[in-house]
Amino acid sequence: MHSRCFCSVIVLTLPVPLLAWGQKAGQQIVPQNGGDFSNNTQPLTKVPEGVILVKGAWSSASDSMTPRPEGGSVTDNVFSNQYFGITYALPPDWTEKYEGPPPSDSGLYVLAQFRPSASYKGPSRGSVLITAQDLFFTQLPATNARELIHYTNDNLQTDYKVEVPPSVLKVAGHAFSFFAYNSPVAQLHWYVLATQIRCHAVQLVLTSRDTTLLKTTILDMNNRMKLPAEASPTAGTGGGGAVPVCIKDYASDENLIARVDPIFSEHRFNPVPVRIIIDKEGKVQHIHFLSAFADQEKAITDALRQWKFRPYLREGQPIEVETGIMFGRAPYRATPSAANQATQ
Repeated sequence: MHSRCFCSVIVLTLPVPLLAWGQKAGQQIVPQNGGDFSNNTQPLTKVPEGVILVKGAWSSASDSMTPRPEGGSVTDNVFSNQYFGITYALPPDWTEKYEGPPPSDSGLYVLAQFRPSASYKGPSRGSVLITAQDLFFTQLPATNARELIHYTNDNLQTDYKVEVPPSVLKVAGHAFSFFAYNSPVAQLHWYVLATQIRCHAVQLVLTSRDTTLLKTTILDMNNRMKLPAEASPTAGTGGGGAVPVCIKDYASDENLIARVDPIFSEHRFNPVPVRIIIDKEGKVQHIHFLSAFADQEKAITDALRQWKFRPYLREGQPIEVETGIMFGRAPYRATPSAANQATQ
């Protein structure tokens, strides 16, 4: 597990009389440990180094054997993600320092980030960020990776300038939607590549002040990166080999034979996005919670285990289906701009 560090400093300017009152009060009542006004800042139980305790919704799954989007890792300087079928041998002296956070409730994943290590001898530095946007739950008006690139390009803030408008670029034997932009103030450049795999828009975001480094890194991916056959800006819906076909809104009345609603012990107001895999007989085989509280996870799992679907047929043969279901209130969804609608 790589370390994560999140730090913030808040400076408050208070009137002198108020400060004096606070000091006097602090002398009268001092909690022995913890609390807002304690002089003892040492906790009774120390958090292990490199661990952040978070109480709230989190990602989880019904089993540990089925690959998940967030399940990628780096071994022997090679990044691999079994769910997406991606491998990427990092350039010499590049490394992954931090692991990404859990997926958001809109289905955004940070799969990995790479950058030169301390031993890097190159003339300039940069980074490669790999993300995936679940198109079942995205709040953006995009149905595939190409539309997502066009939307991002059309809605750039005024601080950024487009260098290369959306186009098609072939990398590692696959077509990607590509565009580039920069920040004149920060003197940074971003090259964005997007393809679609299993109904996710997978993006490679390269950042540096040196455009030569960005171009060289993309060229180097031709020899270092491998992608599944389905990877494409407008396709990538699974269904090949052992991968289930992904179908949006498959959990509809016309495909359901039996359904049981979850019974929640507490009332919460967070959206709970869930991806499920339905086997060839129409039973829920795998449940993946992108973001849920423990009690929500149990209630929804107990219900989904009782659901029954009509088997999905392709050329007369049943195949597995992967689909998404949003429990609770769905997040706000953006609407496409007029310019973005014109490009779709």
